[in-house]
Amino acid sequence: MATPLRLLTVIGARPQVIKAAALSRAIREQFDGRIKETILHTGQHYDANMSGVFFGELGIPEPEVQLGVGSGTQGATTARMVEGIEAVLLRKAHDVLVIYGDTNSTLAGALAAAKLHVPIAHIEAGLRSFNKAMPEEVNRIVADHCSTWLFCPTTTAVMNLDREGFSLNTDHPATMDKPHVVNSGDVMLDNALHFSGIKKNSSILDGIGPTGTEFMLVTVHRQNNTDDVQRLNAIFGALMELRQRTKMPVLLPVHPRTQQRMNDLLDPSLARAVEQDQGLRLIPPVGYLDMLELERNARVVITDSGGVQKEASFFAKPCVILRSETEWVELVEQGHGELVDADPERLFGAVDRALAAKACSTPKVFGDGNAALHICEHLIRTR
Repeated sequence: MATPLRLLTVIGARPQVIKAAALSRAIREQFDGRIKETILHTGQHYDANMSGVFFGELGIPEPEVQLGVGSGTQGATTARMVEGIEAVLLRKAHDVLVIYGDTNSTLAGALAAAKLHVPIAHIEAGLRSFNKAMPEEVNRIVADHCSTWLFCPTTTAVMNLDREGFSLNTDHPATMDKPHVVNSGDVMLDNALHFSGIKKNSSILDGIGPTGTEFMLVTVHRQNNTDDVQRLNAIFGALMELRQRTKMPVLLPVHPRTQQRMNDLLDPSLARAVEQDQGLRLIPPVGYLDMLELERNARVVITDSGGVQKEASFFAKPCVILRSETEWVELVEQGHGELVDADPERLFGAVDRALAAKACSTPKVFGDGNAALHICEHLIRTR
């Protein structure tokens, strides 16, 4: 029997835990004995509500390696991640490093592995917002250019890489200089389809109102929104006015970093109004299955999260995007999302249009729901 392909999967933020669940499940159920996975958690998000609770509910093995990096400046934390990942790779116990998305953990994994000539599989490759002021854009570009396998979630992602000079020919051994670009589909669709079929006794909708009450779901966590005093106040002021205009409850799971910025940067009178408004429910971060429940039942989703944009589309929910651009351009082009930046008037108009529109359909751009299977098969075939 052939020696198993040994993967070191690097995760560190909540979205990566979710994405890793799809690959871990495929390995466990369909590639047992052919692929062996070790999970390394950098500790980029170390709050139990932000990542730890996800392992149990998503059925992911607890990470064998915990770096425990925690908080700090981007330079300091990324450096500690690179150092920790490098130490693990120097043991020469892994054949491929797997990274997801565009976080600092992704960047650290790419840098550590590339310098040691360990092949990298980048899952969710090829995304571009074309705004390098966003740290995520820099991270994803560097990760793509260090990788041996570029697993793209959409055709648009493949075309982005083609325009940057990556060859789409895979009739050669995969190397960092000549990587394989593969349209695998999106592992988050794998998860949405899998976990939507699981019954869960959830009380997450309790307190919104009588059964069937329509509500808006909001998430805010991007640095350019939370760290800019004008943008943060504009967004929360608009949410308060939106509540009055629509008479519809707003549910907002609050990222710990967002809560801290709210404490520091919101105008005191606005902060008091937010706290006292019974229709604006600020709740702690929720688990993945609870988040799916919220997205499935929301009337409108308002977010600056790339992952939440996609999940809203999986459930055919209109999405209002608190950014000036998105890496998921297909959602905007097909009418599933509308970009409003931090402009209150654009936000009000987009919500009005979403409430008035007929139910949208699920876009057919994220693959067939078997992305993890396609990724594993390609790695086995081209190792």
